[in-house]
Amino acid sequence: MRLDVLHRTRYRYAQAVRDSFNELRVRPLDDAQQDCERFLLRVLPPVRLRHYRDLHANHVNFFEQHEAHASLEIECRSRVLTRAPAPPAGPAFPMARLAECARMERCHEYLQPSRYVDPSPAAWRLALDACHSQPELWEAALAMMRLVFREFSYDPGATTVQTHVNEVLRDRRGVCQDFAHVMLAMCRALGIPARYVSGYLYNGPRQALRGAQASHAWCEVFVPGAGWLGLDPTNDQQADERYVKVAVGRDYADVAPVQGSYRGTAEHELTVEVDVQAVVG
Repeated sequence: MRLDVLHRTRYRYAQAVRDSFNELRVRPLDDAQQDCERFLLRVLPPVRLRHYRDLHANHVNFFEQHEAHASLEIECRSRVLTRAPAPPAGPAFPMARLAECARMERCHEYLQPSRYVDPSPAAWRLALDACHSQPELWEAALAMMRLVFREFSYDPGATTVQTHVNEVLRDRRGVCQDFAHVMLAMCRALGIPARYVSGYLYNGPRQALRGAQASHAWCEVFVPGAGWLGLDPTNDQQADERYVKVAVGRDYADVAPVQGSYRGTAEHELTVEVDVQAVVG
């Protein structure tokens, strides 16, 4: 599937601000499941854009705007060729061998507590309720995804981007970011390496997926022999060709699309527009 993505972020300040510094994680990744064929980034007022790869191999564009400005607009347009993942039935890997994952360098940081995710006793109990002594890692991950989808209410007004997973575990409501954090906490509590994924989700004309036509979030669990496999607890499904991966990390703090600072008034209006369309022909 070939998808066109528009992501536009606008800030309008009550008074002119200056010395703005921003990091952007908005360019889709290239991996076995997708190729970013085209990427265009535009910032107004015009700035000099620079680029680097962070510790998670995400693309990071950054810029400085020292001149006074009353608004800031960041627009990116991407075209991504996506492919269907491997069949949902992952390779057999017994839960009894999870200690092997802890010794793998690629997994270590995705087993640790992070800013928004704490593998607390509450997460551990929920994970045990979901798995019921499931002997296989992949089946255990699927069971946790299904529990989050079944037991947590989708409520866009219940949380913010700074909400910690412990609040979501207590209130049992939130959005895709929160559900991804809950699943991460459950996986890590059991010793399953799991990481946060930010990106987009295409909602076809006959589908009703939650979190589509906005920045979306899901999880990837590491299965030895298969690598990182995507699971979306918001929609109770494996990430497939409708998903566009932009960045990965320990939690939302590592992958925020726009983060930065500036000097001036704290009063501002923020609008975000996301549009994902399939390319026909």
